[in-house]
Amino acid sequence: MDAYRPRFDRHHRPPRKPRIADENIDRQIRVLHQAMAEKLLAQPALVEQVLAKLEERYRAGLIRHGAYMTWFSLLDNIDKREQFLAALLDDGFYMRKLRRRTPFVGILTEEERQAALLADAVG
Repeated sequence: MDAYRPRFDRHHRPPRKPRIADENIDRQIRVLHQAMAEKLLAQPALVEQVLAKLEERYRAGLIRHGAYMTWFSLLDNIDKREQFLAALLDDGFYMRKLRRRTPFVGILTEEERQAALLADAVG
């Protein structure tokens, strides 16, 4: 008798081991999110821009309800600095996946983006 072996289709594959290129990309995205978070914390008026982008993507069907709720909850708790940063910068699979399709677009200028990446590469 064969042992039960679950089948995986293309939508339900187990997470694969990240490749070095993926790890580098995720590290850079995380560094950029750290910089964006600091700017959002310093300039809370920018949160409205992120919420507008989040709503736009949700209405267009570009993000699922779970991702929408995660981002919305993060932004709803921005006044709790440490919790906000810990959740946003979590290194788990789900947050790495969400950060790759972030609604935090347009928060950093090109100079700020380059400075964050350079600081990470140097330090």
